[in-house]
Amino acid sequence: MTSATPVPPPPTVHTPGTDRPPAAGPSGDPARALLVRLGVLRERVTSLVEHRTADDPTADDPLRGLYLPDEAVHHLLRTWPSGTGASETAEPPAHAGSPARLDDTPGRAGSPAGPGDRLARLAGRARLTELDTAVLLVALAPDVDRTFEPLYGYLNNDVSRRRATVGLALDLCGVPEHAAAARARFHPSAPLRALGMLEVEEPERPFLTRSLRAPDRLIGHLLGDDTPDAGLLGLLLPMPDPLPAAGTDADAFVRRLAARLHEGPLTAYLREPREGDGLAALAFALDAAGVDALRCTEPADHVPELLREARLGDRAVVVAGLPEKPGPLVRALTAARDVTVLLTDPRPYDPHWSPTDPLVLDAPGRRAGGAAAWRAALGTDADGFDLATAVAPYRLGGDRIQRAAHTARALAAFDGTPVTADHVRLAARRQSASGLESHARRIRPAVDWRDLVLPDKPLVQLRELALRARHRDRVLGDWRLSAGGGRGRGVLGLFAGESGTGKTLSAEVVAADLGLDLYVVQLSSVVDKYVGETEKNLERIFTEADRTDAVLLFDEADAVFGKRSEVKDAHDKYANMESAYLLQRLESFDGIALLTTNLRANIDEAFTRRLDLVVDFPFPDAEQRLALWRHGLSRVPCSDGIDAEPLAREFELAGGSIRSAVVTAAYLAAGRDDTVTADDLLEGARREYRKAGRLVPGEGGW
Repeated sequence: MTSATPVPPPPTVHTPGTDRPPAAGPSGDPARALLVRLGVLRERVTSLVEHRTADDPTADDPLRGLYLPDEAVHHLLRTWPSGTGASETAEPPAHAGSPARLDDTPGRAGSPAGPGDRLARLAGRARLTELDTAVLLVALAPDVDRTFEPLYGYLNNDVSRRRATVGLALDLCGVPEHAAAARARFHPSAPLRALGMLEVEEPERPFLTRSLRAPDRLIGHLLGDDTPDAGLLGLLLPMPDPLPAAGTDADAFVRRLAARLHEGPLTAYLREPREGDGLAALAFALDAAGVDALRCTEPADHVPELLREARLGDRAVVVAGLPEKPGPLVRALTAARDVTVLLTDPRPYDPHWSPTDPLVLDAPGRRAGGAAAWRAALGTDADGFDLATAVAPYRLGGDRIQRAAHTARALAAFDGTPVTADHVRLAARRQSASGLESHARRIRPAVDWRDLVLPDKPLVQLRELALRARHRDRVLGDWRLSAGGGRGRGVLGLFAGESGTGKTLSAEVVAADLGLDLYVVQLSSVVDKYVGETEKNLERIFTEADRTDAVLLFDEADAVFGKRSEVKDAHDKYANMESAYLLQRLESFDGIALLTTNLRANIDEAFTRRLDLVVDFPFPDAEQRLALWRHGLSRVPCSDGIDAEPLAREFELAGGSIRSAVVTAAYLAAGRDDTVTADDLLEGARREYRKAGRLVPGEGGW
C-alpha cells in the first residue's frame, strides 16, 4: 500500500447558499433551468456526504477508497442493516436547508424549474416517473458540473469511480436498494433505457455498482443545444415547402391526415403513385398540423439515434423511399408507438415487414401542371411568360418544384436574362429521373411545328395529341371520364406509315411542344428468346417511365404489338402472353407513349381499341415533296436559280429520303468549298434511289 499514489481527503462540502445558480428567468434559458435542478441535487449530495462522514472512521484517510482497513470493516459490521428496517437505516437524515428526497423538490417531473425546463417537458412527453427524472438528473450531473465528480467518488467509496452508480442513484433518491419496483426502472425495457436516455454500463459488475451515463446528445438538448446527433450527420434532409392547396380531392386527403396528426403519435405508410407524391402530401399535412419533422435518408443503422432525436424535439420521423429489403427498418420504426413515424414508398405495403401494421394509405398523385405551386416557388420571376402552359406537362412532387425553380433562376442568371419558359422547362426536365437512359435512346428535341411538312389531317391529330397530354388530369380526373378498371391517365398514340414519312420527327415535335424529352425504345432489342425475359425488360422500361416526365416512343412496335395468333406450339403461347402483358401494362400507364409501325394492319385490334389516337402518315405527293425539298434547303447556301420542282416530280421520295439527299448534296458542295447546285441535288436524289434498289430516272432503260 505504500506505493499507492496518495489522493486528497474527501472534499469539504458546503451547503449551497448565495452561490446557488439563479432561477430560470422569463427568457426560458434551458441551461439555467437545468442548473436549478443541479443545485437541488447538490444539496442532496451534501446531505448524504455529511451523513456518511459523521461516523466513518476512514473519513480523513487520504487513501480512502483504495483499500479496506480493519476500522472500516468493523464499521460496516456495526452498521449492517437487518430485517425490514434496511430502508430506514439507509435513508440519511436531512440537514438544515436541504430536502430529504429528490422527489420532494421543485425539480421533479411534475414541477418545472422554470420556463425553459426541458427536462420537465421531456419527462411529460416520455411519461417518465418522478423516480426516472431524478435518476436521470443524478446520472447527468457530472457531465454538466464537474464538482459532482469528487463527491460521487467519495460516496462510491472509490475515488476512481466518479460517475453515479445504480446504488448511489437509489440512495440519493431515498429509495431502498432492494425495492423491486425501483430496480426495475433500470431494466432495458424500462422507459429511460428503452428510449435511449440512460446507459447502464459495466454489466460484469454487481448490479448496484454499475455506472450510469446519460448520452451526450440528451445532455446537449437539456442545455439548449439542438444540434442533431453526430450519427445522423449527412442523413437528415429538410422537409420540402408545402405546396399551395388546389381545392382537389388530394387536398381533402391531406387535411384529413393533418387532423389525425394533430391528435397525437401516428404510424402511417403512404404508397405513392409516383416518386415524390408521398413526400409532397406529408409536407402539406405536417405543416397544416403544426408538427415539425425529421426527414431521414437510409436510417437503417441509426434508428435508435433517429427516434431519440425525434423524442427530444417532439418531432415526427419521415422516411421517403425505403431500402430494397425494408423489413428490418419498418419493424424498428413501427415499434416506437410514442413517436409519429411516416413512411412513403411506391411499393404496396407488405404485412411481413412488421408485426405491428401502420395505417396504410394511398398518397394522392400530383396533377400535371400545378401552376399555383410553381408560382409560389418562382415568385415574381414567373410574371414574364405563360407559366401555366410552360409547366402543364410536369408532375413533380416532393421538393422537386422548389429545386427546379432554383435551377431555373440559376440558368437565367447564367444567361444574363430574366427567367423564361425555356429556363423553367429545362429545369423541370432535369428534375425527372434519368433511369430510362439505360433502356432507351434519349433525344432532346430541337424542332418545332414549323419543321413538319404534313397534310392537314395528321397535323391536326398531332396537335390534339399534345392537347390531350396537357389536359388529361382535368378530363380524366376532375371530370371523371376515366374508363375505370385500373386504367391510367396516360396518352397513347399510334403512328402508322412507311419508313421516312415523319413518324419519329412528329414524336419529337410533340415532345418539344410539351417541353419533354423523347426516349426511343427499340422493341426489337427488348424482345428476348427466353420465356419471361421480354416482360421483365418491358416492366423495367415502364417503371422508369412512370418516374419520368417524358414521351416514350416504341419504335418497330410490330415486334411486340403484333396480332396474337392461334396457339399451335409453345412459341405461340408465350408470344401471346407477352402481348397480353403489354396490353395490360399500357392500360395502367400514366405517361405519354407513342408507337410506330410501318404497317398498321400488323397491329393487334386489341391494342388499337385502347389507343387514344391513330395517326396515318401518307406517302407524300408531288406537292408535299416539293415543300419538303424547299424546307430542307431553307438553311443551305444554294446557287442562284435552283428549282426543286423537277426533283419533286420525278423522284418519289419520302421525307426522310429527301433530307438524306439534301445532306448528300451539301457534303458535295462543302467538299468543293462552293454552294449547292442542281447537279448536287440530282446526285443526292439518285443515290437515295440506288440505296432503295430502285431504277434511277435517266439511267438504264429510262
